[in-house]
Amino acid sequence: MREGLGHELPEARATALGAAARLGLLDAATLRPFLTDPAAEVRHRAVELAARIPDGAALSDDLVGLLADRELAEVTAFAIGELDLDEDARNRAVVALGTQATSHDDALSRESAVAALGALGAGLPHILAATDDVAAVRRRAVLALAPFDGPEVEGALQRALDDRDWQVRQAAEDLLGPAHDTGDRSADGPA
Repeated sequence: MREGLGHELPEARATALGAAARLGLLDAATLRPFLTDPAAEVRHRAVELAARIPDGAALSDDLVGLLADRELAEVTAFAIGELDLDEDARNRAVVALGTQATSHDDALSRESAVAALGALGAGLPHILAATDDVAAVRRRAVLALAPFDGPEVEGALQRALDDRDWQVRQAAEDLLGPAHDTGDRSADGPA
């Protein structure tokens, strides 16, 4: 396994990282150099594993920096959302995720950033802005509102009840509770 981490083939390095994680031998210090590996598949695997190792939060600033990598923006946002961050790291992550959630040109990257903000329970203005995005991002934004309350959240959920996408409506109904279930799902989706 240790030989695999230094192997010339990217597939071997990525596989060795996974093996090290499964054996409990992977920590932030060992993983950090792989976040900047020349091979995209190794960087991708390293980002995935950062969310799974016990001290992954030590890589939060590295991960925030990787949000700018187009190939890694979606998986990096996911990983950040999985970390237990201290307040300072969380604040830095929220700023970067908020930018990605509202201005990235890839919808999947915006969706992932919105989900991460919801998981962190932060970035409400960015999540609210995402309720006006494409359907997949709107769905994720509605779900990301779960840890929040207040009139802005209630208003966004009420508006989502009339969304043209049935899954957005369903997510809003689920969050608002059965008292708000209109029972009207029309022909555009399952009941």
